[in-house]
Amino acid sequence: MKRVLLIVAYDGTRYHGWQLQPMVATIESELNKALSALFHEDIKVIGASRTDTGVHALSNIAVFDTMATMPAEKIVYALNQRLPEDIRIQSSQEVPIDFHPRHQNSKKTYVYKIVNRAFPLPTVRLYTHFTYVPLDVELMRQAAEYLVGEHDFKSFCSANTIAETTIRTIYSISVEKIDEMISIRVTGSGFLYNMVRIIAGTLIEVGRGNILPQKIEEILRACDRTKAGPTAPACGLTLEKYEFLDMDIG
Repeated sequence: MKRVLLIVAYDGTRYHGWQLQPMVATIESELNKALSALFHEDIKVIGASRTDTGVHALSNIAVFDTMATMPAEKIVYALNQRLPEDIRIQSSQEVPIDFHPRHQNSKKTYVYKIVNRAFPLPTVRLYTHFTYVPLDVELMRQAAEYLVGEHDFKSFCSANTIAETTIRTIYSISVEKIDEMISIRVTGSGFLYNMVRIIAGTLIEVGRGNILPQKIEEILRACDRTKAGPTAPACGLTLEKYEFLDMDIG
């Protein structure tokens, strides 16, 4: 028996998120189906990050156990031949049998992309959020600075969140604009349900002039979801990087 780690990239448009659900297509269900067919075993992957419906990823992580003799580094080639074209494994490697991706010292980077122009661009509609209202990027940057560090992010998570604690650490947030594309990039130790999308929605409201940058401090202290901005649409969000601080992957 060996445990294999996969780096998984996917276009989440037609999937109901990562996590296995009855009667609908998910990233997890497609991986389980392809791996089970490849190795003629009942294989169930363990994912590192359970992305929501419509969210994309460049490097989500999954592990699985198998009795197969195929070298771990060759599995990426065989598996990609069996997966839909909107899911592609980027690498595969063997890890210790007790390795669990959600029990490691790690950090994740998400990017939320916004097209800010008069009219939508059809070619990027599946991977960005469009708004025609001009956004003040400098105000968004100022607001983002208040979110860096360890805080109680209860105001920035779904009211349905079930978590032992809503305290999280954000290492960095950047807001950059190139031409008509704004990218909000957030790196942290972990994220609550809808946290990045609510951060993005709140920063958009700041950029529109509806929330003052310094009001972010008050929103954090309130620990009240109704005080923050709306949840930005899923299509603009991509899990860009997943890093384990105690090991090299990929």
